[in-house]
Amino acid sequence: MTKQSEIITQLTDRKLNKQLVLSQLLMLFAGFLLSVFLFDQLVNWLFLFTIDIDEIIYYGVFSGLLIVLFDLVLIKIVPRRYYDDDGINERIFSNRSIKGIFMLTLLVAISEEILFRGVIQTTFGYWFASILFALVHIRYLKKPVLLLSVLAVSFYIGNIFLLTNNLYVTITSHFIVDFTLGIVIRFQKWGAESE
Repeated sequence: MTKQSEIITQLTDRKLNKQLVLSQLLMLFAGFLLSVFLFDQLVNWLFLFTIDIDEIIYYGVFSGLLIVLFDLVLIKIVPRRYYDDDGINERIFSNRSIKGIFMLTLLVAISEEILFRGVIQTTFGYWFASILFALVHIRYLKKPVLLLSVLAVSFYIGNIFLLTNNLYVTITSHFIVDFTLGIVIRFQKWGAESE
């Protein structure tokens, strides 16, 4: 079985970007399609999108920054071999412009939150959605620190959705995490040395 990292190294930057965007668009399409079939009225599902600036800032922005801080500390204290995803995130972000990082991470945040919180968590529950979200990040399955980190973040963002029932909040939090860490990867090499 070919490792995901080996497949990615064979792709040009253009093909990698195309695959990333395509996978996120498929996730977004699945979220919208499932919402039509799983909700009695689409208008009920649309109520999950509420513009509440206080919630968005308090639960979305501050929670996103808290997750970023946790990840930065983890990366500084844990040897690289425990959290390294075989260089996939570096490949995705290191040669991308800030605008490109912004657009990609916004698409990821929107598509994943619509599917996992807006559809799966709303329909099948908090635990199922949080665990499935972590499992979808397949490249983390053989890296216990990464797996536990993404699982903790998934439960945390899922809990934020339980508190607010607002997808704008979880999209904001998810975006801040991905965008900030994408920028960090883009501009520096860092972390604990391998042992």
